[in-house]
Amino acid sequence: LERGAEPDNAYYIQNQAKVLGKRINLTEDPPPDLVVEVDITHTDINKLALYARLGVPELWRFNGQIWRIYRLDKGVYQEGEFSPTFPLVPKTKLYEFLATAKEDEVRAEKNLRAWLVSQLAKNN
Repeated sequence: LERGAEPDNAYYIQNQAKVLGKRINLTEDPPPDLVVEVDITHTDINKLALYARLGVPELWRFNGQIWRIYRLDKGVYQEGEFSPTFPLVPKTKLYEFLATAKEDEVRAEKNLRAWLVSQLAKNN
């Protein structure tokens, strides 16, 4: 990887305990569990190939109009209809959360949390 790319957001979820409180070094530490990319401008860096090579298992990508969810499968990203990290949350709800987060991240998190609690209550 002679060239790099810094994601708009990267999250450790399953691997959080392995990196908590550390300065992350990707040659020693696991890659983020989820990367979020907002690709409004074009670049000659193939970010999907870069993240695949790093082993990032999930990527959410926005091109200015459409959100897409990708999961890493045998070294190649496949577009999917659900998030492997949040399989119980419909894609449309994730997109709603991301749209709200662009305006107010705290409100978006509260809304998503309230929705999750309501869904858990329905299933119990």
